Amino acid sequence: MTTFVLIIVGILVGTIVIALGGGGGAIYLGILSSSFHLSPASAAATSIITSLPALVIGVIGYAKQKRIDFHVGNQMLLAALPAVVIGSLISPHIPKVIYTWIIGIILIILGLQIFFKKSKQDSINQNPYAAAAYGILGGLMVGVAGLSGGGPILAGLLLLGLDTFNATATSAYVLVGMSILGSIFHISSGNVYWQAGIPLLIGAICGAVIAPLLVNVLAKSKHPEWINYFIAVLLIYMGVKTLV
Repeated sequence: MTTFVLIIVGILVGTIVIALGGGGGAIYLGILSSSFHLSPASAAATSIITSLPALVIGVIGYAKQKRIDFHVGNQMLLAALPAVVIGSLISPHIPKVIYTWIIGIILIILGLQIFFKKSKQDSINQNPYAAAAYGILGGLMVGVAGLSGGGPILAGLLLLGLDTFNATATSAYVLVGMSILGSIFHISSGNVYWQAGIPLLIGAICGAVIAPLLVNVLAKSKHPEWINYFIAVLLIYMGVKTLV
């Protein structure tokens, strides 16, 4: 891929994924592994460094819009951070096929839960144990595989009853904390491939500026609940793609 194409890819991925509450780690990993044939360690390190600055910018935009639920987000983050550490320590000892199947199955199940969840809910489910469980799943995905962990986090927030767009904003907030910690472990174990990382980073930052504006537009649409179905289908697709 040329530098220009990588920047465009970064813009598209940064805009769409951050608008949907994810970091784009799985997409970046796929690009880096298939197009540049990087080792898993190098691809993970490059992916997490590429997505982190964009996530920070996206969160700042969401904070200004007051869309982040810090209470639920912090419950998830407190559980996720130790899981990132544990996942990073055990990842060299876990066969790739095992955690690939685990991640794929989890994403499919979460997607199906969102798809069949009742569209309206009167209040947020204040269950710290459920919030912590989703945080642990997300943290393990970051620590073990170098993924963003956005799938379980966003799905958990939606299943806990958060509004679609507050869930995407809160998910981005949780991912920032996980990505900062995950980057420390993955950079130490793999070299960052800056030739691809810098163009993707530039594009992702541009996309992160656009994403909160896009969310504002979508929030005013007549049928914002359709975004939930799109997220559910995306999670199921990611899960199936992981297994195939």
